[in-house]
Amino acid sequence: MRRAGRVVAEIMDATRRAIRPGVTTGELDTVARGVLEARGARSNFLNYHGFPAVICTSPNSMIVHGIPGDHVLAEGDIISIDCGAIVEGYHGDAAYTAPVGEVSALAVRLMEATERSLWAGVDVMQPGNRLHEIGRAVQGVAEAAGFSVVRKYVGHAIGTAMHEEPAVPNYWPGDAGPKLKAGNVFAVEPMVNAGGPDTVELADGWSVVTADGSLSAHFEHTIAITDDGPEVLTRP
Repeated sequence: MRRAGRVVAEIMDATRRAIRPGVTTGELDTVARGVLEARGARSNFLNYHGFPAVICTSPNSMIVHGIPGDHVLAEGDIISIDCGAIVEGYHGDAAYTAPVGEVSALAVRLMEATERSLWAGVDVMQPGNRLHEIGRAVQGVAEAAGFSVVRKYVGHAIGTAMHEEPAVPNYWPGDAGPKLKAGNVFAVEPMVNAGGPDTVELADGWSVVTADGSLSAHFEHTIAITDDGPEVLTRP
């Protein structure tokens, strides 16, 4: 999983460097395909329930699952990139949100708060702590910044499949959940909206947007719990 995580980190780095006004989301997908091919890794997104690309590209009010294509990035946009890789049957999964040129102060605050909420969740991933303390930490940071946490879409365990049980909510669901143990691996992925938490799925059957049209940011890492605490496998 460390090897898969390194490929995912490289995809994040390569796509981040390619983001600029005038680039299409399809071109970003091509960049990601090049990394997978160069590293001899397989995509865990391509053909997943029919998904047609190796990354998800979700601009502005799109929260997750955007399909790369001919959408052209413009100055002032933000874009969320979700990507993954499989190496010898083991999965890595991560996401980030980046500015396209100069962006609004609100967009900067949203991205910074969402990334901080992810790291707050990582910090509690110690053996013996409870799973849902992750979501409590995420929610605390995001809401303290004046934003809302998406409820419908959550993180997940990960290993020989991309999505394994248990789910990892990005909020406090009302109970502490199971104990965390060394050897557990989770994909923690806060999705945070500048407006309300409600979502709408578009007609393509994949793309999910904020119900109120507000901006959304998404950050994710694959994290292993070790005897010494959390190890972020997809850190660039």
